[in-house]
Amino acid sequence: MGADKAALVHPDGRPLARRTLDLLSMECPKVVVSLRHDQEIPPMIGESARVSIVRDPEGVSEGPLAGILAAMRSAPEADWLVLACDLPRLDAATLRHLVSSRQADEVFLSYRSEFDGLPEPLCAYYAAVALPLLERAKADGIRCPRKVLIHHQCRLLDPPVPGALDNANTPQDWINTTAS
Repeated sequence: MGADKAALVHPDGRPLARRTLDLLSMECPKVVVSLRHDQEIPPMIGESARVSIVRDPEGVSEGPLAGILAAMRSAPEADWLVLACDLPRLDAATLRHLVSSRQADEVFLSYRSEFDGLPEPLCAYYAAVALPLLERAKADGIRCPRKVLIHHQCRLLDPPVPGALDNANTPQDWINTTAS
């Protein structure tokens, strides 16, 4: 992207990090923000007892799985609603639908990608019992959470709002996903 995606300003006027925290706060009593070991804490996160920061291990860059593991290790008894900050079209109804669709015995629950039909691992539910599965995947050299969800037969939901899970990884993606 060439810039910190968390700091990009959404058309509603909020930086993506703040917008993501606001969405999560509607569904979760506590929010954990995962950052690389060398990443500055985005100022728009603010100070709150409901928000804590975890960091990837120093000296390694292992992608989203490292962030998920860092968060889950911080509270291994907790279930997790995992959400990336680069989903500018994500809305409260889509997030609420994911949360309300969860069944008690599910280890993973995710949306089906509108592009390739595969799980969207960064808008997904991870039960506390998933931690050893993720640890094993990491030990086996798997860095992609999508592969873990596929391997463990994650139940997939169709997004209730078309385009809600479109992400922004390039400047052109940003233009396409934030254009009205």
